Amino acid sequence: MHSVKVNKHDLLVTLEINRDKHRDLFLKAQEGYRQRVIEELDEMLQLARDGKELRVTIEMQAPQDHTEDYDRVIAMLKLSVDETVTIDSVSFEQYVLDKWAWSRHANFINQTYSAGGKL
Repeated sequence: MHSVKVNKHDLLVTLEINRDKHRDLFLKAQEGYRQRVIEELDEMLQLARDGKELRVTIEMQAPQDHTEDYDRVIAMLKLSVDETVTIDSVSFEQYVLDKWAWSRHANFINQTYSAGGKL
């Protein structure tokens, strides 16, 4: 099957749920990321105060927020005059199954920081 007709309202609800889960995870990851940056900076400051060899770069990937990807599709659906819409298999995978091209990488980063881990 290459495409499917779906109820616009049902698709909107699914997208909004997926967007909210993504956004919540991102916000939690932001908190963890900020804490890790503060820890790294504190460590660097202590090295400087102690006169030890300085490390002045922080190599950490920032959490990824793709809320705009969801919002774009949601806005398109809200403006659609059709009650049913046809989506292809790629769109179905993204909108319904929540598997976007960026999902695996973004979810790894965001879940790691939200759990208090390091990258």
